[in-house]
Amino acid sequence: MTSRTIAIRLISTLLTFLGVAIVVFVMVRVAPGDPIAMMISPGASQADIAQMRALYGLDKSIMVQFFSWFGAILTGDFGTSISLRESVRSVVLDHIPATLELASLALLIAVCLGASLALVAARYRGSGLEVGIDVFNGLTLSVPDFLWGLLLILLFGVAVPLFEISGRVSPDLELPFVTHFYLVESLVRLRFDLTRDLLGHLLMPALALALPLAAVIAQVLKTSLKEVLHQDYVLLARTRGFSEFHVLLFEALRNAAMPALTVTGVQFTFLIGGTVIVERLFSYEGLGNLAIDAVTNRDLPLIQGIVLLFAVLFVGINLAVDLLAVVLNPRLRNG
Repeated sequence: MTSRTIAIRLISTLLTFLGVAIVVFVMVRVAPGDPIAMMISPGASQADIAQMRALYGLDKSIMVQFFSWFGAILTGDFGTSISLRESVRSVVLDHIPATLELASLALLIAVCLGASLALVAARYRGSGLEVGIDVFNGLTLSVPDFLWGLLLILLFGVAVPLFEISGRVSPDLELPFVTHFYLVESLVRLRFDLTRDLLGHLLMPALALALPLAAVIAQVLKTSLKEVLHQDYVLLARTRGFSEFHVLLFEALRNAAMPALTVTGVQFTFLIGGTVIVERLFSYEGLGNLAIDAVTNRDLPLIQGIVLLFAVLFVGINLAVDLLAVVLNPRLRNG
């Protein structure tokens, strides 16, 4: 990857961020409803309403509001939440660890499950097992993540109550944490009682998010593996006496993984977006749940901060996938 390509990518990233900022700012202001009217008491005078609008800068023109807000963002100031009366930056930073842990666990489950299904289907290609895996993938893709969440709640939360169906951690547990990355910190502190409880709350929403992504990974990787298995170096490995699973894992998988990696990076951004509904469904205290509360309360500064953070995550993930593709495929470095 040349310096010119890197420069173009960085400029594109900055323009994307600016475009998202403009779209978000305009959209939340043309939407119906007055955030000040929702937070002020019914008997407030016009003077009180005007004072509140001036406090949040809503008395100025749209253009002045945008440049004032965007200029503050460049300094790290995302404003004050209207409904929570707290700094948007602190509120978002308090909730983003929960969403990142949920999305990361979902990605881990999706990659492990999707890769396993693809390897088994490629190993037993042409058999009834491959047909069964294809049917499973099609069924999994046809059901959205929030519906998987409902089914999991009914199955493992009500019929066979194995996991928790709401919240992030049991309220009766002591939480001696410095950060909001509870799962990571519980492992570091060797508090495995907390780890078990956190996983009990995490597994069902993570699985609901992971199943559709696992099906996508399985289909793409299986197709790529079946193409690679006809290459000369794979045939040579077979003639040397290696087993079929050895050929799949150590000869074919590395070269077949690139399309699946690209698709996984793209789909991971949709997975993060899917946390909004799934977190609400499981009453999980993450950024998605916070986003729904912000929209419900017409909390303009909080909505803008959350959407911008999602945009940063999306752009950052896509950039990371591109860089990882360059590392795994040296031929792209001169592209």
